[in-house]
Amino acid sequence: MSLAMRHGLLRKKGHTTLPKASGGIVCKAASQRVAFAVELHSRCRFQKRWKSGPQFTLPRQPFHPQTSAVGPSNIPDTQEHCSEYEPPKSGLLSMIPASWVPYAELIRIDKPSGTYYLYFPCLFSTLMAAPMASPIASMNAVFGTSLLFFSGALIMRGAGCTINDLWDRNLDPHVTRTRFRPIARRAISPFKGVVFTGIQLLAGLGILIQFPATCLFYGIPSLLFVASYPLAKRVTNYPQFILGLTFSWGAIMGFPALGVDLFSHWAALTTAACLYTSNIAWTVIYDMIYAHMDIKDDAQAGIKSIALKHNANTKKILTGLGATQVCLLTAAGLASGAGPAFFVVSCGGAALSLGIMIKRVNLKDVKNCWWWFVNGCWITGGSITLGLATDYLIRLSEDDSENPQNR
Repeated sequence: MSLAMRHGLLRKKGHTTLPKASGGIVCKAASQRVAFAVELHSRCRFQKRWKSGPQFTLPRQPFHPQTSAVGPSNIPDTQEHCSEYEPPKSGLLSMIPASWVPYAELIRIDKPSGTYYLYFPCLFSTLMAAPMASPIASMNAVFGTSLLFFSGALIMRGAGCTINDLWDRNLDPHVTRTRFRPIARRAISPFKGVVFTGIQLLAGLGILIQFPATCLFYGIPSLLFVASYPLAKRVTNYPQFILGLTFSWGAIMGFPALGVDLFSHWAALTTAACLYTSNIAWTVIYDMIYAHMDIKDDAQAGIKSIALKHNANTKKILTGLGATQVCLLTAAGLASGAGPAFFVVSCGGAALSLGIMIKRVNLKDVKNCWWWFVNGCWITGGSITLGLATDYLIRLSEDDSENPQNR
């Protein structure tokens, strides 16, 4: 009995539907096979009837249930993607209310290295500007200014992360390390992300107005770099340079914060310029190492980076950047009139720590790159801070001896 006749008998007997199967795809696939067979049978009969006429052949279209129009969509399922996410079960994020977790993840509160990298340039400039103030800034002034800078770094780093994730919400799902970020997994909507950004920027402004009024003039332009960095990853192979302009801005801010006018103090302006560019080189170094963690996913997602552009010569570039950083740091010390403690501890410590890191980091190992990114912050940043603090205390002590009336 032909398949068409069987199909007709089934319809006469009332079997208008196919037996149920586990899952809608199987039923729909079976329906397609029946339709396919009936059409094939009809065309074969047509060809036999009209042998003298043109021959018709059924197009060769292999059946793929999962890519069929009646099957599941080949677009990634957001609910399935979110189901893979596991809420934190340890650490700081596990101690806060569940509704707060996405926002805490958004500002990377559990990954504070970015805050430290943003804070160190502020601390460097504060310690370097303190001896250049007239009179030399007191320890209370230096400590209070440093504390305000840390608060600002914590808030503005979070704002920067939120802005970055808003721009990258369609790219992050394609990168293994970032696919579970709150906006990427839709735990936070873009609208809520924008509102949250506004709240953070207002909080940052609240910190900024605690400084002298001139700091507003110096601080506001940095927002341009904060907003443009995520776009740089789409148009240039050197987004790390834009990040350097952003994260190093604090290397300028310490001077007006302690009342040192850069436009009327040539030595201070030169010092700030050298310190700023030195920190740009440092930012490119650590972010180039950081970029190697995502190098494969970035290539597939179309994200640009200096690590992708110069993958074969990364160590050579890191070496050149390290030398540039140390030379500019030395120039900043010379312009500020720093003493031997700065050149030995800060410059020497930076050269030694950067050299060891560049030699030992395994750019093919994600965990090793992450270790150096996290710990290099404290090794290099700590060395520079220690030298600057020592130099400041020595010069403060000398000033107290020479001018006791200033205290």
